[in-house]
Amino acid sequence: MSRGAPGERRWLAGVFLAPAAVLLLAILFYPLVYSLVRSLFGDGPAGGVGAFKGLSNYADIFTDDAILRSVINNIIWVVVVPAVVTILGLIFAVLTERIRWATAFKTVLFVPMAISGLAVGVTFALIYSDSPSRGLANTVTVGIHDIFAPGTGYPGEHPRNEEVLVGSGAQGYTTKDPVAAGSVVLLPLTGLSLTKPPPGLSQARTPNASSGITGVVWNDFRLGGGGTIGKVDPGELGLKDVTVQALRDGTVVATTQTDAGGVFTFAKLTSGRYQLRLPAQNFGAPYTGLSWLGQHLITWAIILAYLWVYAGFAMVLLAAGMAAIPREALEAARIDGATEWQVFRKITAPLLAPVLLVVFVTMVINVLKVFDLVYIISQSAGADQKYAQVLATELYQFYGNQQYGLASAIGVLLVILVLPAMAFNIRRFRKDRG
Repeated sequence: MSRGAPGERRWLAGVFLAPAAVLLLAILFYPLVYSLVRSLFGDGPAGGVGAFKGLSNYADIFTDDAILRSVINNIIWVVVVPAVVTILGLIFAVLTERIRWATAFKTVLFVPMAISGLAVGVTFALIYSDSPSRGLANTVTVGIHDIFAPGTGYPGEHPRNEEVLVGSGAQGYTTKDPVAAGSVVLLPLTGLSLTKPPPGLSQARTPNASSGITGVVWNDFRLGGGGTIGKVDPGELGLKDVTVQALRDGTVVATTQTDAGGVFTFAKLTSGRYQLRLPAQNFGAPYTGLSWLGQHLITWAIILAYLWVYAGFAMVLLAAGMAAIPREALEAARIDGATEWQVFRKITAPLLAPVLLVVFVTMVINVLKVFDLVYIISQSAGADQKYAQVLATELYQFYGNQQYGLASAIGVLLVILVLPAMAFNIRRFRKDRG
């Protein structure tokens, strides 16, 4: 029989622990038992207890399409997020040992942890939003896209009539009649926004005749109206960077582009007759970015926001673990000729393994019950909100709809999923204490 420390009175310890024990039973044990019992019953009127259903509520979790989608999303969260957060935290922790201003770097990365989940959710909802104005995510996406594939299309442009050009914007427009070498071809279009025209356009001009085929593509309309249809008038803008193709017997034999005044030239086509085509690429809508909160990306977009918050948390824990590694062992390995990668793989990583494991398991527990970011960001997704749901948000919705039996079943399932990770952490802490 073990004895306590000298002067220890077990009853006195019990007196001090009793209030905490009562509070723990009231706010944890009783709700858990009640939820377990309630999950075995259906719902009566106004959320009352209905008939006994046994495990039917649990079966609904894996047969109802909406709830099953939430289960799959939870699996994605558990498989992806803990591993990525741990890896990012490790990378940042290693970097902080090799850069100046390490303290400032750690502070900047840890700041998101000090921001409430509500504020983070609202901020990222605005970043991903495209209504009423483009959010930061698509502003950056479109900017990067346009660097490598600049958009020069005129999606609103179309022929003023079918006397010169025929076709459609989806297929392109072709001259109704063939043109001969030495011709000056006027290709009038209309539909340009004259209040906010694309940058770089200038007054359209009619080119002089040459031995080849030359012409102009322009917006045959000006603010205030007036002018002659089918002829270039003052105030009418040329359309620059429009691709023009010359076809013979349906085959493209030459391609060129218009200048700032809309003028194009086929200098080498000095004989024969050709049809000119403005291909569909000229009239495609400009790239507008990704649907971050759409069906296919919404879960990954929310995960990205979560990584922004918790990568700093993992970094701080791992940096503390790295600080506890004996420097003598690292220096000895370097003196023996080990590269930095070998030092990390053979010494740093094994000694840091316990901390890595704690961070990973802690993140598993956290993502299993993730709620705030998913709920807040998905509010901006409209009908696509359902594709981001996880078990915690489904529980909230069923509870709000007074479907307490199914909500209780989901709650019990979450507890069951979290228990192994919690038990592992507790066992680890006890082992570390000896």
